This record gives sequence, structure tokens and C-alpha cells, in this order.
Amino acid sequence: MAVEKSYSKGQAWFCTTGLPSDVIIEVDDMVFHLHKFPLMSKSRKLQELIEEQEKRLAVHCRRRSGEIREENDEDEKCYINLPHFPGGSVPFEAATKFCYGQKIEISASNAAALRCAAEYLEMTEELLHDNLISIMERFISQSVLRNIKSALITYASCQKLLPMAENLGIVMRCVEAIATKAAATDPSLFGWPLNDRAGASRNERGKLVKSKRGCVTDSGSWIDELGRLNLQFFKRLIFAMKALNLSGDVIEICLIYYAKKYIPGISRSGRKTTASSGTAPSEHEQRAFLETIISNLPKEKNLRSTGNLTRFMFGLLRTAYILNASESSRLTVEKKIGSQLEQATLDDLLIPSYSYLNETLYDVACVERILTHFIHDRENRCAAGVGEDDGENRSAALMMVGKLMDSYLSEIASDANLKPEKFFDLAAALPYDARIFDDGLYRAVDVYLKAHPWISETEREKICSVLDYQKLTLEACTHAAQNERLPLRAVVQVLFFEQLQLRHAIAGTIASATPSTDVVEETGKNAVGELALVQHTENVRRVRERDNQVLRVDMDTMRSRVHELERECTTMKKAIAKTGPCQHLERNGWISRLGCKIRPQVCNSHDRTVVEARKRRAHRNNHECHPFKS
Repeated sequence: MAVEKSYSKGQAWFCTTGLPSDVIIEVDDMVFHLHKFPLMSKSRKLQELIEEQEKRLAVHCRRRSGEIREENDEDEKCYINLPHFPGGSVPFEAATKFCYGQKIEISASNAAALRCAAEYLEMTEELLHDNLISIMERFISQSVLRNIKSALITYASCQKLLPMAENLGIVMRCVEAIATKAAATDPSLFGWPLNDRAGASRNERGKLVKSKRGCVTDSGSWIDELGRLNLQFFKRLIFAMKALNLSGDVIEICLIYYAKKYIPGISRSGRKTTASSGTAPSEHEQRAFLETIISNLPKEKNLRSTGNLTRFMFGLLRTAYILNASESSRLTVEKKIGSQLEQATLDDLLIPSYSYLNETLYDVACVERILTHFIHDRENRCAAGVGEDDGENRSAALMMVGKLMDSYLSEIASDANLKPEKFFDLAAALPYDARIFDDGLYRAVDVYLKAHPWISETEREKICSVLDYQKLTLEACTHAAQNERLPLRAVVQVLFFEQLQLRHAIAGTIASATPSTDVVEETGKNAVGELALVQHTENVRRVRERDNQVLRVDMDTMRSRVHELERECTTMKKAIAKTGPCQHLERNGWISRLGCKIRPQVCNSHDRTVVEARKRRAHRNNHECHPFKS
């Protein structure tokens, strides 16, 4: 049947062929005015329904007179209602156009719906060669399942086609295709989900990126389609990826994007994140999303971990506290953060206390648990017997964490509610080799002692015991020696090690002034001697730099002392001029009022005048004892 045009009018759809419609089919709220022949020639379902309706009309018409039949000619039309048509009126309209021979648009978004509509209408090969079922099966196999983005779009459209899409195997085939295609994806092409760009435009994220081989791939566009999935479909896809032993990096990227899409406030980018439906999910739904994300995080450490990934993990942890997630979920995130703590920043560690039971401003106990996980992870890696390169990376990571914890301690030290025991436990948690210098830790201790002047002397000594005074630089030693807040025992130790360092520096300078010719000759013979000479030269340079610092400090001290003596001398001259030469000078007179201290003069026993006075006094004593001796 040739179709001139089809159009809809309000909630009605008409197909103009020059003949009046004889079938009315209602699907949802849409009424379709159609013709029997094109529908019955391609759909067994409609053929059976129309034939059944015609039988009822025939029986109904025989019971009526001819006059009534002429007046109610509309009653001769077939009325069919399809209340549970898969996909609603839109796929039925496309199937109807196919029956009339019109061209229909097939894409990944409507492929599953048209396949389900064709199955519901039983548009099989028995009625027509190359019917709608075979066309849609061919399109899904050759177009949809060969592209990961198309497979994701079709997979998302199946959410409204259950259970028929599940029974037809469309859901399973899409899941397998997505997981297989994702396994062949290079994770380095997906940097944008880790860069707080979940709220950016699709055009910006979907730009074509060149891979290592030079080919152009639509790198990030298929990740956008994850936002179409509900929680049930998303979990099913993640489970399929894990079943194929997919790279943890790809799974992590999918989880990050989905979390930023459906959990508002998980990042500090300042953008409001909303769900694809336009309404924010409820607190219960957000908790379900969050716990699903956390439970599926890869347990192994991400080799591509960056500061952005660690920042996202801290965002997950904060959200877990806000949404009151399960304790196991919070513990999982803390362990994940502990495995990559070296990538964190001070701003990440400043987690507010969300419980009224915590007296401190920041959650110190949480950071202490994270630090414990970091230390345990490091110990486990050391026990596993890794290579030398990994050992160097671990040492660098440990020193980065040491520096980070010093900054964190300095930040929280001013909290008046921070107990000395908690500060001590956190400061002493890291091993000895975590810090090259203890200047940062000394600064934190000084801030804490200044903010807590009421603690006892015993607690002061315990807090200062975390310091290794041999690791303090010269500037820190100078400050500590004059720090009145430190206990006396700590000041004595600082002075002792400072003098010890100066003695070693002087000894090293003297030794470096006499170079050894034997060492020079030996360095020309083998590479070991040459390396020793380089190290020796470097040590000499460091010792000289330290000596210069010592001399500079001594010169500054001497200069300030000379200025002080000059001021005292000027003050004394002015006082003498005011009092006059004949005025009696009392012991506690003007000298004590000026605040000057006159040191007693030390007499030299070998001076000439002292010796002569001693002889005269001895001669006089002898004469008194023997008056008659001449």
C-alpha cells in the first residue's frame, strides 16, 4: 500500500493513503488510525488481534438491524488496545511506518526498543523476508556491539525495556561487548575524569585524542554514557569488568566518573553535580551509590595514582562521614588513601570532625589511622622483597609523608583541645628514616608548647622526646637554645649536640686541609677510589659551608655584644657627668639604677707591682716577729 504521508494530531496519529482507516490501535496515550492490510502482512500479533476483533464485530453486527448499522458506521472499525507495549508509543510508531514501507531511522538509542517491538508484534521471517526482527538483529550485531559507546547507549536504553530486553539477550550481549572493548582501552587516554571535570561539557570531554600508535580515538566520550545507567545496571557492568580481570585503572576511572555524577559535593571544584534526570538523588540513594563505589574500588595500588585521584579518595571519605556510611566502607577508603598517602596534600588531611564526640576541630584519629595503614602497607611491601627501584621509591614516598605530617602537626598544634598524648602518638608514628631534618617537627612542637602553656613539665619533656636533636639544622639549634618554652633538659641536649657538631665540623676542616696523595693515586687506578674522592670533596664543601654559617653567627653575636657595650659606656659617661667627681658613690647607687653590671677585675699574681708589694709586707711581718734581731 502506497503511503502519501503520516502525521499526528494531538494524541492521534494518522496515515493518509486515500482510504479511510479501518483499525484503531491505542498505545499508551497515543491513538493510531491505521489500515488492516499493511499491518497483517508483516505482524502476526496484529493479524491475530485483527482477526479476533473482526469475528467479534461480525457477531455484533448480526444482532443489529441494518438501520442501526448505517447510523453507527464507526462501530465497524477494529479497536485494539496495547497497554504494555515495550518502549511505549515511539517504537510502535516506527514499527508502523515499517509496515507501511516508510523509511525509519535506526540508531543505538532505539535499536533495543525496535528489536523488542518487533518481537512483541511477531514480525518474523515467516511473514516477510527481511522483516523487522532480522533487520534489528543484524544492526545490533554489526553496528552496536562493535563500538563501545554504541553498546553503552543501547545498554542504557534497555533499562526501560525489562524484562523483554533481558529475555532477548540484548542486555547480556551489551555488557559483554562493553567489558571486552574496555579491556582493550589504554587507561592513559582517560585523564579527564581524575581532573575534576565530570561537570564539563561533553564537547570538551569528547574531543578526539591521539593514542601512542598515532591513531585517533574517541577517548573519553564513552565514559559520559555511564551517567545514563541506574545503580543496578552500573553494578552489573562493573561486575562483568571484574570477571574479565579488567585493569584496575579502567574500573577506577568508571567508578570516579559515576560517583561525581550522582553524589553531589564529592569534589571541591565548586560545581553542583546533579543526576541525569535533573533532580538530585535522595540521601538514601546517595548512600547506596557511595557504598557501591567504595566496595568496588580496586584493592591494589594504582600505579598511575596522582594527586587528583588521592583528592577524590579524600572526597569519598568526607562524603562517607556526612552520609553516615557503614564502618566497613570508611575503613576501605582509609586503607586506599593509606596506600597512596605520599600523593596527598595538607588540605586533603584537614578533615573536619563530623562527630560531636570529637573535641578537636579536625579528625585527628582518622589521619592517625590513615598513617597506620601507610606504615603497614610499606612494611608489607618491604617483606615482599621488591626490587631496588621500588625500594628507592618507597624511601622517597616515606620522606614525602614525613614532610606532610610535619605540616599537618604544625597546623593542628594550635588546637587547644588537642591532648598531649594524641599529639605525641601522631608525631612518633613515623619511623626514624622518614625525616632528614627535624626542623619541621621542631616547629610543630614549638607551636604546640606555645598554644598549651598549662601542660606539666613531664608532658613537655614527653612531647620534646620525639625530637632528634642531631637532626636539627644550625638555625633550628640556635632557636631552640634560646627557646624558653622548651624544658631545661631539652635545651641542654640542644647545646650539647650543637657543640658536638661544631667540633666535628672543625675536625673535618683541618683534615680536609691536608689532602692525601695516596688517595689521589688510587683514584686513577680504579673507579672506587674516584667515587671516594668525589664524596670526600662533597663532604669538605658541606663542612666549609657549615663553618661559614658558624662564623657568620659568631660575628653577628659579637657585633651585637659590642653595640651593647658601647651603649652601656655612653650611659655611664652621662651619669658621671651629672653626679660630679666629689659625690660619694654608693654600692647600690647610680650603677645599679643604670642596670649595668661591672665585672670584678681579676688580679694577675705575676704582675711586677704585685710582687714588690708582697715582699714589703713579708719584710714587715718578719721585723715585728723578731724585734731584737738586727
